[in-house]
Amino acid sequence: MNEYKYIDNLILSEIASNHIAGANVLICKDGKKLYSNSYGMADIEKNIKMSEDTIFRMFSMSKMITGACAMILMERGIIDLLDPVYKYIPTFQNQMVWTGHGDNFEPADRPVLIKDLLNMTSGLTYPEINNVVTANVTKLFSDIDAKRKKGIYTSTVEFASEIGKLPLEFQPGTKWRYGTNADVMGAVVEIASGKRFSEFIRDEITIPLHMHDTGFYVPKEKMSRLAQKYRFVASGVNTENALSVTDSVSGRVKQSENLGTLKIEPGTHLAMEGFNHAPQFESGGAGIVSTMDDFRKFGQMLLNDGISEDGQKILGKETVRFYRTNQLPQKVIDSMNWESLDGYGYGNFNRVLLDPTKYQTNAPIGEYGWDGWLGTYITLDQSNNFLFEYGIQLADAGSMGPLRKLRQIAYSFI
Repeated sequence: MNEYKYIDNLILSEIASNHIAGANVLICKDGKKLYSNSYGMADIEKNIKMSEDTIFRMFSMSKMITGACAMILMERGIIDLLDPVYKYIPTFQNQMVWTGHGDNFEPADRPVLIKDLLNMTSGLTYPEINNVVTANVTKLFSDIDAKRKKGIYTSTVEFASEIGKLPLEFQPGTKWRYGTNADVMGAVVEIASGKRFSEFIRDEITIPLHMHDTGFYVPKEKMSRLAQKYRFVASGVNTENALSVTDSVSGRVKQSENLGTLKIEPGTHLAMEGFNHAPQFESGGAGIVSTMDDFRKFGQMLLNDGISEDGQKILGKETVRFYRTNQLPQKVIDSMNWESLDGYGYGNFNRVLLDPTKYQTNAPIGEYGWDGWLGTYITLDQSNNFLFEYGIQLADAGSMGPLRKLRQIAYSFI
């Protein structure tokens, strides 16, 4: 197929320009692989090539699995999506909300509900220095990281409990804001199920789907398969100011036509402990590692209306339909202000395409999925039983750069 060469040309050009070290691409239709290829290096310094079994830090694509866990508990009657979060995590009771001015706060009009977590309408944020609320979150993450360096580890439930003590950025349900919602949801799953979050995922998702390389850390015998994480630094940009090549609205890396260099992205992120041992804090928002094929099995289960490739039921058909449905009213969609989500709604930790003309895509209404900070990405299309995955490990990559072009090419396979 001529389409193959268009993918090859685009990715090889990215590698030649030092924009990425390597990549994996996977395209499936009706449960069959139409295209699968690996490019470049998984680890430049160790001379390890990218391969089909390369393990990726999925970062925010972890949220999709966390959302599926919530769906499992919902359809078993263990949780109700209208439950207040304080039913499981008491610190979420009687929360305060920033008024939008200075250091002024007011009581929440209503409690944060589980549905607010799943739809990012809770008022929780990620660490930033934008205002007094995000500054408090930044301090919490810094404090947790400082304790970790002293050998004091924070558990999943402890983390969520600390989040609950912080004020919200807005009244629950009134706006959309990307934040720590999935991490709190992971704690709810743990408390409601009576199992550690990782154990619930193992028993309900990864074992029945044969996702043998998916979890919250990489065992020692598999560490050579974990891709190195890099940051692209454009020519003439000081390494210390590398973030200047990111977009100020989306926070994602801009595609650059200039040659640059790839620097190893150091350290841990989002209060996580690293991926070389079983962590105490199992981040439902960013902590999962996986391979392209493992995550394909998860995606195909969703495309199969909740049934695994070997016939095991993970979710009910109508639960999957709800999982992939936009949950936001238009006034909340209007508050999203995220370039890479123009034309999309959101629900259950998934983007959901509502208007292909706004996003300027050949994907149909209802396409859904998510991406990760280091550039992992998945498209699921129930109407065409179609799946597209892209895997790189580049800081701030998200869904920008060549991803749009790759996805348009992938849709030409249908």
